[in-house]
Amino acid sequence: MIHLQQNGVEVYSHQTSKEGKSHCGDSYYMTTTEDYFLCVLADGLGSGKFAHEASSAVAKIVEQNKDEDVDALMKICNKVLAQTRGAAVAIVKVYFHEKEFVYSCVGNIRFYLYSPSGKLTYPLPVTGYLSGRPQMFNTHRFPFEEGARFLIHSDGLRISSTKSLLKNSYSVGMIASELERDYVNKDDDLTFIVGSLL
Repeated sequence: MIHLQQNGVEVYSHQTSKEGKSHCGDSYYMTTTEDYFLCVLADGLGSGKFAHEASSAVAKIVEQNKDEDVDALMKICNKVLAQTRGAAVAIVKVYFHEKEFVYSCVGNIRFYLYSPSGKLTYPLPVTGYLSGRPQMFNTHRFPFEEGARFLIHSDGLRISSTKSLLKNSYSVGMIASELERDYVNKDDDLTFIVGSLL
C-alpha cells in the first residue's frame, strides 16, 4: 500500500496482479502540487506482459505531461497506445483553488466522489478502450466540498456498496485497509486509489 499526503489531499493506493501472473496489467501514476492533484489509472486489455506494456505507457506519458489539462492528456494517452494491445484509461485532476474535479474515462474503470453533504457522484465512462483509433471523450467537471472522499478502481475490485464505505467515519487509511482485506479478487489484476480532500 502506498500513502501520499500533502498539499490538501491524502491518498492510499494498492495494486495486485492476477494470480499466477508476474506482470500486473494495471498501471497508475499520481502526483500533487500546490495547485492540483493528478491521478491516472490504466487497465491494459487482458493480463500479463502485453497488458502491462500498454498500461505502463499511459502512466509514463501522463507523468511527462502532467501540467496538461485532462482533455489533452486523454488525447496523448490515446496516441501513445497505438500499436499496443490498448487500455481502459481514467484521468482525474483536482484543482485545489477552484475546488473542482475534472474527470474523463474510456473503459471499465470506476470513479466515485462522496461529498460530506451526502451526495455520491458517479460519472459514467465511455465504453471501449484507447488504442490509437479516433475516440470520443466525455470530460466531466464538478465542484467538491472540503472533506470529500473519492475512489478510483479497476474492474478487479468487486464492491457492493461504495456509498456506505465512503460515508462512514473511518479514516481513508482504514477504508483502504478494508478494501485490501475484503474486496481483492485474485482472478484479475486490481488497482484502487482512495483519497480524501483535506
